[in-house]
Amino acid sequence: MSFEFKFPDVGEGIQEGHVVKWHVKVGDKVREDDKLVSMETDKAVVEIPSPKAGVILQINFTEGQTVKVGEVIVVIGEKNERITRKPVSAERPKSVAVVGELEEAPEDDEKPIKQTIKIDVPEKKIGKISLATPKVRKLAKEKGVDINSLSGTGPNGRVIEDDVLHAIAGAKIAIPTPSDSGIKHVRKYDFYGYVDRIPLTSVRKIVAENMAKSLYTAPHVVHMDEADVTDLAEIREKEKKKAEAQGIKLTFLPFIIKAVIEGLREYPYLNSSLEDNEIVLKKYYNIGIAVDTEAGLIVPVVKGADQKNMLAIAKEIQDLGEKARKRALDLQDMKGGTFTITNVGSIGGIFATPIINPGEAAILALGRIQEKPLVIEGEIKIRKVLPFSLSFDHRILDGATAARFGNLLKEHLEDPYKLLMEM
Repeated sequence: MSFEFKFPDVGEGIQEGHVVKWHVKVGDKVREDDKLVSMETDKAVVEIPSPKAGVILQINFTEGQTVKVGEVIVVIGEKNERITRKPVSAERPKSVAVVGELEEAPEDDEKPIKQTIKIDVPEKKIGKISLATPKVRKLAKEKGVDINSLSGTGPNGRVIEDDVLHAIAGAKIAIPTPSDSGIKHVRKYDFYGYVDRIPLTSVRKIVAENMAKSLYTAPHVVHMDEADVTDLAEIREKEKKKAEAQGIKLTFLPFIIKAVIEGLREYPYLNSSLEDNEIVLKKYYNIGIAVDTEAGLIVPVVKGADQKNMLAIAKEIQDLGEKARKRALDLQDMKGGTFTITNVGSIGGIFATPIINPGEAAILALGRIQEKPLVIEGEIKIRKVLPFSLSFDHRILDGATAARFGNLLKEHLEDPYKLLMEM
């Protein structure tokens, strides 16, 4: 008897996923726990195993489609077993691809798309009824155009968007030549001309939701300052060779994490969260590291950073960064953060106004290290200066606490020899 395998709840409140790659095809034999499909959720790419042994009788979604939790993704049964259930992908509209979306009504110079269009026609209708897709009818209605008065220029006399816009503006709008950017130009308009519509990826979507939630929930305040990291730069250059001998890339970040932890110990309200009108002070230090990937911003977490030495932190940052860029992170790699660091300066920029990750009290943005003239003991010297921006939740702490934290961070970064004990 066939078994309908539904997209399972993989945790973290995930409600949907995108099919990245099928590892099986119809007719393949599978064993229990064999890899069926890779699904991209808003957190990571998850490999879904087979819940039982059998033969793949039906695959309901193609690569790139969106699947809701609870929808049947595949049917498993016995060899030569027949099923009559209609695939889900045929029952609902095809999802939008990352590079654009196909227009419902094809152009004259494009290969016609075979599809059935249902048009609701009143029983008593006087006059001509124009062929058009629901989308074009909606556009005509919104613009106050009688669609049945138009002569369609699409296939089989179908009214297309251009016909409606021609009726509004009194002239055709030139069709742009498709670019080589990878984005397919389709006939999408606003009142003034053409636009490209790029669907949000699952990562970009969850980033947007989390950032909006944070910004509209927590009143953000930003404290900015600079630290003289000339001595730190010299130490890092010396230790970098030792790290390379162990296959570790030593950046400034492990030193900064150690300095941040000292600040969090002294000012614990920056290592907290607000839950049900209570401030929860966390006695552990899990530092999130924002990683820029092709899919969007991903924040893996260095767990128990206070318990690890500098090189261990550097190695973990390196490994997490590689996994993030390959979309190979486990869900646990992105959970449990108490404070986040984002390195804006690695790309460019000095100061920023970063948005706090939900469930945390603060985030530190690092700017680009640059040489600047500083007055030291009455003399002007050229020093390496690190700008930083600290966003904090004003419900939890005040500006004075944030400034004191910034001062302590500067103190440790400007006198890094204490941090050498952590190597």
